[in-house]
Amino acid sequence: MKKKINSRLVMTAIVGIVSTMLLITVVYYDLFCRQIMEDLKTYVSFMVHLSLGEELHNAESIGHIEGLHVTLVDNTGHIIYDNGKGHEEKELPEVEAAFADGEGQAIRKSLTLDRSTFYYAVRLGDGSVLRVGRESESLYSIFVSALPSLVMVTCILIVVSMVLAHVLTGNLIKPIERLAENLEEQEELTEYEELVPLINMIQEQHKDIIKNARIRQDFTANVSHELKTPLTSISGYAELIENGMASEADTVRFAGGIRKSATRLLTLINDIIRLSELDSTEQTIVFEKLNLYQLAETCVEMLSMNAEKHHVTISLQGMESYINGNRQMIEELLYNLCDNAIRYNNENGTVKVTVYQSQKQTILVVRDTGIGIPSEHRERIFERFYRVDKSRSKSTGGTGLGLAIVKHILVKHHASIDLQSELGKGTVMTVTFPEIENGFF
Repeated sequence: MKKKINSRLVMTAIVGIVSTMLLITVVYYDLFCRQIMEDLKTYVSFMVHLSLGEELHNAESIGHIEGLHVTLVDNTGHIIYDNGKGHEEKELPEVEAAFADGEGQAIRKSLTLDRSTFYYAVRLGDGSVLRVGRESESLYSIFVSALPSLVMVTCILIVVSMVLAHVLTGNLIKPIERLAENLEEQEELTEYEELVPLINMIQEQHKDIIKNARIRQDFTANVSHELKTPLTSISGYAELIENGMASEADTVRFAGGIRKSATRLLTLINDIIRLSELDSTEQTIVFEKLNLYQLAETCVEMLSMNAEKHHVTISLQGMESYINGNRQMIEELLYNLCDNAIRYNNENGTVKVTVYQSQKQTILVVRDTGIGIPSEHRERIFERFYRVDKSRSKSTGGTGLGLAIVKHILVKHHASIDLQSELGKGTVMTVTFPEIENGFF
C-alpha cells in the first residue's frame, strides 16, 4: 500500500511538472510572437511617419540595417519594392488582409521548422500596402534550445517530489501502522481527521473479531462439556451392564437412563448443527408470505401434550397476520419460544400466545406465568449454552441453545424481540416483524 501510494504521488508530480513545463513554453512563445508583432507595428508606424513608403531607397537602407524584410505593393497588387533579395512569394495573405481591412499579419514557418518569419502589413493613404517582415526562432527551436534547462529543472523537481511523496506517504500511513501494532489502542489518532472514521471502524471490527473468537472458544468448551455429560452417563451404564453388575431391574433402569442421555445427546447435536447452519453466510434463505397466526396455531397444538405433561395450559389468541419469512425458521422460532415458556413454567401455570397487527407490523407475544428471569441475566439469555437455572434446564432436557437459535432467526428476518420479566411471576417475549412491502423487506 505504501509503495503504491508513493509511486502514484510521484507519477502525479511528474505529469504535473512536465505538463507545466510544456504549458509555460507555449505561453512564452505566444508572448514572444505578440512582442514581435508589436515591434513590427512600431517599425511600420515609424516608416510611415517618415514617409519612407514613398522614398524606397531610405526604406531599403533601414530594412537592411534592422534586418527587416520590407515590401511595398501598389493598389493594383503588384510588388513595386521588395528588399528580400529577389525572393518572390506567390501568396501574401497579410497583404490581402491589409487591402481588405486596413492591416494584416501572418507567420510562416521555414521548411526546417527551426525558423519562422513574422509579417505585418498596413494600407497607406494612396491605397498601396507596406509590409514589414522579420525572421525569428520558431516554437520548435525555442523548445529545443531550452530543453537542457527544462530537463535539469524537471529532474530537480522530480527528486524533490519523490522526497516529499515519501515523507507524506509515511505520515499518512503512520497512524495505520501504529494501529496495526496495537489494535486495542484507545489513543485518538488525529493527524488526519479523514482517517478517524476508518480507524474507528477498524477498531470496532477488531473488537468484534475478538468477541466472536471468544464466543467461539466458549462455544467449543461448552459443547465439549455438554457432550461429555450424557456420554459419561451412557458409558457408565453400559459398563455396569457389560460387567454383569446390574440386576434385571437395574438393567431396565439403566437402559432408560441410556435412552434419556442418548435423546439429550441427539437433541444437543441437532441444535449445534442448526446453529452452524444459521451462522453460515453462504446459505440461501427462501422467503415467502406466511400466515403467522396459522403457524402459531399448529405449534400450540403440537406442544399441547407436552404442556399437559408439565401441568401447564397453553392457548392461542389473536388474528390472521402475515409476514415475509422462511417457514422452517419461523416454525423453529415459535417452537423454541413456546417450549421455553412451558419448560420454565410453574405447575398449573399458563402460556398465552398472541398474534396481531400493529401499525402494519406483525406482533408475536408469548406470555408465561413461570419462574421469571432475574434482571442480571436478561441480557445474556440469548447467548449459547447460557442458562438461568442450570439444574432445572438439564432436568427438563434443555440444551441452552434454543434462544440462541431464536436470536439468529430474528436477525435473518430483520425482526426484533423485547423481553419483560418479573421474578417468580413470569416472562413476556414480544417479537416484532417488519412491514411487508411488495413482498420484500
